[in-house]
Amino acid sequence: MLFATADALLVNGTTPSLALWLSLLAAVALLWRRRFPVTVFLATLPGLHIGYIWFAPLIALYTIAVRRPDRRLLLVAGLLLAVAHFVPYPASQWGSGRQIGLSAADALVNAATPIALGLLVRTRRELADRLDELTRSRAREDRLLADQVLATERARLAREMHDVVAHQVSLISLQAGAVQVSTDDSRARAGAGTIRELSVRTLDELRHMVGILRAAGADTEELTPQPRLADLPRLIELSALDVAFEDVTGPDALRSEAVERAAFRTVQEALTNVRKHAPGSKVRVRVAEERGRGLLVEVRNGPADSAVPAPGLPGGGHGLVGLRERAQSLGGTLEAHGTEEGGFVVRARFPREERQ
Repeated sequence: MLFATADALLVNGTTPSLALWLSLLAAVALLWRRRFPVTVFLATLPGLHIGYIWFAPLIALYTIAVRRPDRRLLLVAGLLLAVAHFVPYPASQWGSGRQIGLSAADALVNAATPIALGLLVRTRRELADRLDELTRSRAREDRLLADQVLATERARLAREMHDVVAHQVSLISLQAGAVQVSTDDSRARAGAGTIRELSVRTLDELRHMVGILRAAGADTEELTPQPRLADLPRLIELSALDVAFEDVTGPDALRSEAVERAAFRTVQEALTNVRKHAPGSKVRVRVAEERGRGLLVEVRNGPADSAVPAPGLPGGGHGLVGLRERAQSLGGTLEAHGTEEGGFVVRARFPREERQ
């Protein structure tokens, strides 16, 4: 507004006249150019036509280009400014043909310049806004990716915790129960009872922890070092169960490390469930290569022996769910169901090669 007022005074002087008042009106109207850009622009045209001012109409046209980038509106506004500049006041003051051509070119250039500058500024603002939105979107994607990685790691830790800790603690509880029944030493019997009670409490707390950690699906990556099929005999030996083991796999069979780990965990979890739910039952573990179908792992147990007391170990129901997720993540299948004899069977099939 200050530049427009100075322009009006320099061009028209300080002597009151119609041209001066119209020029000052155009300068004052700029105060409302952001709210009413079109109206303010129209108010500046008389000052341009009669008072020959420049700053107020050019600023008003620039504001329209920034705030109202409608092509038809800009075309009309540009033509109005060019006409107001081109037509002389009074209309009888037309010059020669060359002067008319120069005036027309000058009017068009003066009308196009604020429009081009306004569109450029608006485009720059839009690009800055889009870049800012893209940056925020990228940050959201990074947070989602981090949450997904955290959830996957949480699920992996839950599965490993259940497979490893539950198996070992149940073994401790079973051995402590055996000592408690067989020994005549009261102190040893009390110590074994304490160990068994702590084992049960540990498994109960583990069940709650696994429920919290299992917040996402499984993946195929595992913690290292991890057991293989070659470790099954040792696992069965330490299980303290009546197990018949049959291994008909070939030494040159094509199996990935993830498949062998999954097969080991399947047997481990099945034996843990036998100790919990079918104490004293006979167990048959069979690992075989099926032609064209991959690796078969089957753990079958009979009914529980009523003469053997149940260990009373808590269960969270996560073991078979984790085994099924592990098998599916490798492209295999797992089924678990009761048998007609009153026992239970867990059967898993894994592909010959890990799915890519």
